[in-house]
Amino acid sequence: MNPLRKKPFPRAMALALPVLGLLCSQAQAQTPAPNEASLPTVTVNARQEVQLPQPQALGQTVLLPRRASTSDTASLLADVPGASVNGAGGVSNLPALRGLADDRLRIKVDGMDLIASCPNHMNPALSYIDPSQLGSLQVYAGISPVSAGGDSIGGSILADSRPPEFASVGQAPIRKGEVGAFYRSNNSARGLNLSATYATEQFHINYSGATSQADNYSAGADFKSYDFTGRAGHRLARDEVGSTAYDTRNHSLGLAFRRDNHLFEARVGTQDMPYQLYPNQRMDMLKNDQLSVNLSYTGQMDWGLLQARLYRQTVDHFMDFGADKRYWYGSASGGPTAVNGAPCSPIGPACATGMPMNTEGKTTGLSLKTELPLSDTDLLRLGADMQQYRVNDWWPPSGGGMWPGTFWNIRDGERDRTALWGEWEARKSAQWMTLFGARVEQVKMNAGSAVGYNPAGGGFQGRDAAAFNALDHQRSDNNLDLSALARYTASASHDIEVGFAHKTRSPNVYERFPWSTWQMAALMNNFVGDGNGYVGNLALKPEKANTLSATFDWHAADKRWGFKATPYYTHVSDYIDAVQWNATTNQAATTLVKDRFSVLKYVNQSAKIYGFDLSGHMPLTENAWGQWGAKGLLNVTHGTNRDTGDGLYNMMPLNAKLTITQKWGGWDNSIELVAVKAKTQVSTMRNEIKTPGYGLVNLRGSYSWKTVRLDFGVENLFDKFHHLPTGGAYVGQGTTMSNPALPNYPQWGTAVPGMGRTLYAGVNLKF
Repeated sequence: MNPLRKKPFPRAMALALPVLGLLCSQAQAQTPAPNEASLPTVTVNARQEVQLPQPQALGQTVLLPRRASTSDTASLLADVPGASVNGAGGVSNLPALRGLADDRLRIKVDGMDLIASCPNHMNPALSYIDPSQLGSLQVYAGISPVSAGGDSIGGSILADSRPPEFASVGQAPIRKGEVGAFYRSNNSARGLNLSATYATEQFHINYSGATSQADNYSAGADFKSYDFTGRAGHRLARDEVGSTAYDTRNHSLGLAFRRDNHLFEARVGTQDMPYQLYPNQRMDMLKNDQLSVNLSYTGQMDWGLLQARLYRQTVDHFMDFGADKRYWYGSASGGPTAVNGAPCSPIGPACATGMPMNTEGKTTGLSLKTELPLSDTDLLRLGADMQQYRVNDWWPPSGGGMWPGTFWNIRDGERDRTALWGEWEARKSAQWMTLFGARVEQVKMNAGSAVGYNPAGGGFQGRDAAAFNALDHQRSDNNLDLSALARYTASASHDIEVGFAHKTRSPNVYERFPWSTWQMAALMNNFVGDGNGYVGNLALKPEKANTLSATFDWHAADKRWGFKATPYYTHVSDYIDAVQWNATTNQAATTLVKDRFSVLKYVNQSAKIYGFDLSGHMPLTENAWGQWGAKGLLNVTHGTNRDTGDGLYNMMPLNAKLTITQKWGGWDNSIELVAVKAKTQVSTMRNEIKTPGYGLVNLRGSYSWKTVRLDFGVENLFDKFHHLPTGGAYVGQGTTMSNPALPNYPQWGTAVPGMGRTLYAGVNLKF
């Protein structure tokens, strides 16, 4: 029994209950109707045409039905053309847009640029907002405007909480709340969410909290030939996907003040994550404490709109081996009992008690933005962004070959960004709309001296630390982003949008600064989930991507039906890929290791990514059983390393989804058919695992009353066994610190499987 899973579940909401009681004790007999509340009256004298470029916007009508089926905000992007997720923890999957993922995307949560402070990127930006706390998601799957952020070569994702609301003039204050719960059968996932709001004409306060917990999930069939975990008496069923359990709690308190055309907002957010285990990483997250403070101002002036934001985030992150991975390594006597999972004895230098790893991250950001109407047809946007990031990543000694000192993976790491940008939006006729933007950005990075556990120890620790410390660690990149888009409205039912973007991204701290070629240390630096180890490279240059895309949009004048097709092509110079590394010679390997895990070093190469997205919706019929409709999407992405001809890692193969919908009174039901082609083009340099194709059937339903909503469904109805094409390599159990794999260890060649059949249900009550 995992001691981490014994925490009483309801206690996570203890802080929320006094807030709920305080606000709801004042509530009268009825809840204000929707027309009794209004959003802030901060307005801008801008045109009402569709935004250029037009993001894929996911509002409450899309988000509400999915809250009961997932606790991972990134997975809500599944219905966005061109979007997919790269597997990670149960609530921390990494979004990918057209083959580019993680730090190659600009992801903002309530306007904050958040950074993953972890060598495995276990705490990405979207993990800090629960699906129940979301107000909207906006996705620029391809070309994104420079106003949506820089330091990225893919698209942008903007996740926002619900906006503040205020009582209408002369109306009673708003007093309302919401409480919900869910359960999912496969992994016994359960959760609660709670929110409470009080608002007058000028003042708004809101609390929202969410907690979720799950055990390991099971695949549709046995997928491994062993049940070994490396811990005495602890074994896993052969269909159980090890290290997929999690326990997380998110809380947010928001304040807002409105006066005339001025809006001030303050939001404090916290995360308490006792554990989140990872099936495709050697380590597990056993603590992640986060605190963020987010202040913003929006004002409508006589000359235009002004927005300002100041935010601060601190992260205290800890990793070690979770319940399904071996904790004790080595043996004072050298006997076989330690290999079978028995604790080492006596505890001392010959015996390693886990592998503690600590990371502290601090992010401070400031952004300014103005919108200046130049005429009835021209709008100018100007802005400035500043961000300061500090990180320390250190590993205390725990025995074995780790004495006597602390291993400093990154010491006094710094990554600071400063940017200026401008956009000109123009509409010179009823048919043409254009947008031109430019951003100049400077990224400065630095890090302190490297220190190993033992400079005289194994794994070339002394040699690598001395070589790293002899170099100047300071780097400064001057980056340029350009975007040009145009939309031509041929008729009420035909639009064409074309665009070009030049985007630049500087390496992150875990691509530049990890310095050790020692196999064990390199294995701890991996944020792509392929089971390999990685070494940083101070000589890395920024990635520079040129993207061309076009969107052809056919639709009814009233948008009852619509069809979109988007072909795209991206060429990336200085693409950050990796080559296998020989630690003995400290050079690139001359003979590649095949069909097993290896150690690689980041290098600049050249890449191309191309493909197309198709999406559409249409009504089918209307009869006594309600309104029937269909919607679907199809995504094709192909990525190649131009220097080697190798496939790029974690490219999602051809995939499609067809959904039949039914609406009848309070009912809203659907059946989903998901099809994914076999993954045959892989990165041979990383020994990426090929996966077979599969098809899944999902059933979803909901019924809404005035104040109650019930959601339910079955995912993977026929319990189909399948591997996740972008789920990474399975290293979720056993002696995961070891490489290469031995008979009792997790073996190379197993991709992380998807979840088998699961039934879910959720209820939400408003009052």
